[in-house]
Amino acid sequence: MKRILILEPYYGGSHKYFLDGLQQYIAAEYVLFTLPARNWQMKMQLAATWFVEQIKALPKKKRRVDAILCSTFVDVAVLRALLDRLAGWDQATRILTYFHENQFAYPGRFTQPGHHFFAGINFHSALASDAIAFNSRYNMESFFDGCRTGLKAAPDMKLPAVMAEIADKSRILHPGVIFSTIDGMEKTPQPKEIPVIVWNHRWEHDKNPESFFAALDVLEKSGIDFRLIVLGQSFPTSPACFSQAEKKFQDKILHFGFAQSYRQYLQLLSMGDIVVSTALHEFFGISIIEAVRAGCWPILPDRLSYPELFDRRFLYTAGKLAETLGEVITKGLGLRPGEAGSMTEKFGWQHLKSGYTDWLWGPNSTP
Repeated sequence: MKRILILEPYYGGSHKYFLDGLQQYIAAEYVLFTLPARNWQMKMQLAATWFVEQIKALPKKKRRVDAILCSTFVDVAVLRALLDRLAGWDQATRILTYFHENQFAYPGRFTQPGHHFFAGINFHSALASDAIAFNSRYNMESFFDGCRTGLKAAPDMKLPAVMAEIADKSRILHPGVIFSTIDGMEKTPQPKEIPVIVWNHRWEHDKNPESFFAALDVLEKSGIDFRLIVLGQSFPTSPACFSQAEKKFQDKILHFGFAQSYRQYLQLLSMGDIVVSTALHEFFGISIIEAVRAGCWPILPDRLSYPELFDRRFLYTAGKLAETLGEVITKGLGLRPGEAGSMTEKFGWQHLKSGYTDWLWGPNSTP
């Protein structure tokens, strides 16, 4: 059986979810080296060196792997250089990078001191990898655009062939979603057919919660009734609008805060009728796909990764969230029987696993 070494410096959230599904659906012998999901800047700078030290500590016969899979928090250029100096290391071992995100596309980050350093790590990791996969076309194109912009900023160092080299080894592979538990949940109708609106994102500014709660305020002032479920991970620095909204909409709230378990999270999704995103950045959107699979009608911004994932009837233009929400509620729009499954099935691991097998081992390789 093929052996794959996974190097993940940010083992949490969507990164962990992805690796859990990969191990469940792609047959291989896995060796995992991971670090906690915190301090991403330090991980990008030092994780490659730390991982090589862990590999050195392995018995030589256990160092043999067919592929190494890295996330974008690994500096693959440093990793490859250090591994090539390791006695007995097979320099033909495939090294692959999965781009959950890229440092060029975060809102406002390019103006932050030192940001170009981290974007540069992504760029050199792409060059040093044997194969690259992006979780969405938006992610890939924003990365390419960022690289081209960065290269133009260095007019005395022309590198005309570099982007073609990166493009040739790049592909789009959506992260697989495990639907079995979601499909086993019963839809929970609410009394009096009052629609339930769901928010299930991280409580951070890049998810733009202020716009979400502002739209709810417009609905309330318009006399449109609704109930509210707010999920997602909170932080000590979470925006103040959450505590304000918990007081303002207290009579409408069915749940407000992080779910105690994944099963409770899915139970709450199954109570929903509508799921909303106001994200300023989103490279894929697993939480939306989970909510849609659970039966929620998605209301999503007409940008980022969403246009490639969902039909235009589920997208709203800038400044039109409250209007779109009101229209969906007053018209009683909802997914037809079976529509949740047909909309999301292409994101399931069963549908995606052959693509991952080809990517990991190469199209002419036998798993």
